[in-house]
Amino acid sequence: MSRQLERSQLNKILQAQDIEKLALSQIVSLFEKEGTADFVPDGLCHVDPRDGQRIIYNSARARRPHDNQPLEPQRPSTEQPCIICQGQTTGVIDMADLSEGFTFINKNLFPILSPSTASDSPPPPPATRAYGLHFLQWTSSLHDKDWHNMPAADRVVVMERLAALERKLVSEAWRGRRGFVSIVKNYGRLVGSSLSHGHQQIIFSNVRPRRFDDNLRFEKERGEHFAAYMLCQNPVELLVRDYGPVALLVPYFMRRPLDMMLLIKDTGKQYLHELDEAEIAAVAAGWHDAIRAILLLMPQMGRERAYNVVTHNGPGAGLYFEFLPYTQETGGIEHLGLFVCQESPQNAAERIRAVLACLD
Repeated sequence: MSRQLERSQLNKILQAQDIEKLALSQIVSLFEKEGTADFVPDGLCHVDPRDGQRIIYNSARARRPHDNQPLEPQRPSTEQPCIICQGQTTGVIDMADLSEGFTFINKNLFPILSPSTASDSPPPPPATRAYGLHFLQWTSSLHDKDWHNMPAADRVVVMERLAALERKLVSEAWRGRRGFVSIVKNYGRLVGSSLSHGHQQIIFSNVRPRRFDDNLRFEKERGEHFAAYMLCQNPVELLVRDYGPVALLVPYFMRRPLDMMLLIKDTGKQYLHELDEAEIAAVAAGWHDAIRAILLLMPQMGRERAYNVVTHNGPGAGLYFEFLPYTQETGGIEHLGLFVCQESPQNAAERIRAVLACLD
């Protein structure tokens, strides 16, 4: 029997079924009442003066029970219990039915940011207070279902609920100001995923990730969104698949083998929630194709399956997604800012197109 979160278990932690019916102040209140005081982040943000890179601090995450464990001798593989399937997690504030099971959103038990900081004392200069909300969207209540193996209609529902959360966070002010919404996916222990149950992370914060600055600066210098530039300038032979409203491609400046970007062609749209039904369906299809290609090709390269998905939204970006498989380690030269890639973009695009043709 496959592992999954049963409806009866969900009902024990269900606090709201539709996040769009909650005011942002109500969502913040649910975070504050969750009872996770032992895992409150440090609430500080420092900036690297060399490149503007922001670093936020959370000492509590080192105490996660499923992370930072000492290595043990190899034992025969056994199926480990999943705390999500057992319902041992925080209150759920959004859920939607799928063809089998359901998708849901809750609060991260080990957040990188929280509504209140760990200390009321002033931060050390030149640090700033870092606060926010950290959500998890569980792609499916079924443990082994995720973007690469779910039906198309289910993938659309998941993307729609992700867009609904983004809309809620972008449309309402908090503490008198608008926050920044970051959407990422980590898959595999090598790239920061501590749980195998498929999920996305959504962070709403007062701290602006540096990539937001990079996209905005690009627009000011070039006079166009980065997505528009890539759609025009990336060589046609690096196109992986065209979905009509969106395009999946290998960037000509690929840093690591199999890196891909999914770009929305209507570059006047800056957020996921601004997309229409056809665009949402195309984005869901692009996620499906990129991820299943990565999962198939990485073992062929002798690599453990692991990847990140990064969403670029807001001013300067247009709207685009990066798929970043962990296909090559980072060496000292990369830390100096010079990346050495072990495959050409052309060869990577050919291999991805070939594997997708076989999967269809």
